[in-house]
Amino acid sequence: MSCDRFFFHILSAVSQGKERLLFWQMVLSVLVSFMLFLGTAAAQEEFSFDLEEFEKKSLAWGGYAEMKFEHSEVNQKSAFALLGSSGDPRSSLDRFTTTLQVDGSYSKGIASFNWVVQGYHRWDQEQWADEVSIFEAYASIKPTPLASIDLGKKLFKWGKGYAWNPVGFINRPKDPNNPEESMEGYIGAELDLIKSFEGPLQTVALTTVVLPVQDNINEDFGKNDNINLAAKLYLLYRDVDIDFLLYTGNSRTTRYGVDFSTNLATNFEIHGELAHIPNQSQKILNADGSVETREIADTSYLLGLRYLTENDITTIIEYYHNDDGYTEQELNRFFELVDDADDLFTQTSDDSLYRKAASISEGAYGSSQIGRNYLYAKVTQKEPFDLLYFTPGVTAILNLDDNSFTLSPETVYTGFTNWELRLRYSLLVGSRFTEYGEKLNENKLELRVRYFF
Repeated sequence: MSCDRFFFHILSAVSQGKERLLFWQMVLSVLVSFMLFLGTAAAQEEFSFDLEEFEKKSLAWGGYAEMKFEHSEVNQKSAFALLGSSGDPRSSLDRFTTTLQVDGSYSKGIASFNWVVQGYHRWDQEQWADEVSIFEAYASIKPTPLASIDLGKKLFKWGKGYAWNPVGFINRPKDPNNPEESMEGYIGAELDLIKSFEGPLQTVALTTVVLPVQDNINEDFGKNDNINLAAKLYLLYRDVDIDFLLYTGNSRTTRYGVDFSTNLATNFEIHGELAHIPNQSQKILNADGSVETREIADTSYLLGLRYLTENDITTIIEYYHNDDGYTEQELNRFFELVDDADDLFTQTSDDSLYRKAASISEGAYGSSQIGRNYLYAKVTQKEPFDLLYFTPGVTAILNLDDNSFTLSPETVYTGFTNWELRLRYSLLVGSRFTEYGEKLNENKLELRVRYFF
């Protein structure tokens, strides 16, 4: 995609009509007023120092309360907008969400109990929803410095990648747009053994995890009525972190992985992951319109770097090959099916093709990052031009096969103690029958206010 075409997409998306201009003026006015208020309040705070705050306490807890407003312009002719509305999508969607998260731990001797609980209430023009979830709740026992046992519900974070983790065999899938957000864990038992040495091999650690899948226990992990085992062998060799990973069980097929990370310089880190799944099932739409489940071997990998400059610019770049994704031709078939479904429904009110496309989409073509090859880039700078407490940045995710992409500039303000304000705009660009050209939204504005306690 040429530079002039790239900027044409951006300019055309943010300059359509007087109503959108008035909307942006209103948002800018609210933002500036709120920034001035936060800056004044921060300047009036007094610095204090209390040694008791640094003493280790048995009970430690915290969390955050959040309000988030989202305004989305719907891509009305896109495949997923048509599927989600039976051929009659709205032009825009406003959503308001309030979230409360409480996390903490209680320690006594060799044992501790850890928890993360989150509840939210969400409202938009189509529906409202609320839910309270226990993300984590597990007991940890450490009888010796060389061993620890965790029992309960815990979030696993295997892999070195920032946006994706091909070797995260027991991880929850990340949202590349918000990879650091809290997620729900799985119920299981984990055993960690660790040993340090002198010499090039400095540390060896073995982690084993048992994950049951039964009624009401890890039901979304895979096939029911199974006990699954995952293991990770960690080595610290000559300042290189290396993991060898294994998953086996009947809820999912067996898979193997390896990852690494190391610093080439104090401010320059590289990392990578490689995962191999000898056999797994994939739903596929054939050229003749039939649907079948095929067995494939999957080798996915990720290569990335993180670089910090002297003036606090942090750059994260990752290349991700998703071997169980769909080729550009296979995605075209699905998008053409939705297009045919819309034509049929418009002419005859027959929704049979819509129902077929919706069935194929579930757990397959409707998944996140459904393509084969991606490039991820995130650049942030802390307090540029001496603008205190501001951290602007931009995130881009590019589908390298069809050249569609999403671009998300943002700014974060933390000038008021315990408060964080984030303003983000996400633009999705792509021609017809490309991944980001067929997403639900063509752009989204997000304003998030979060208070930490």
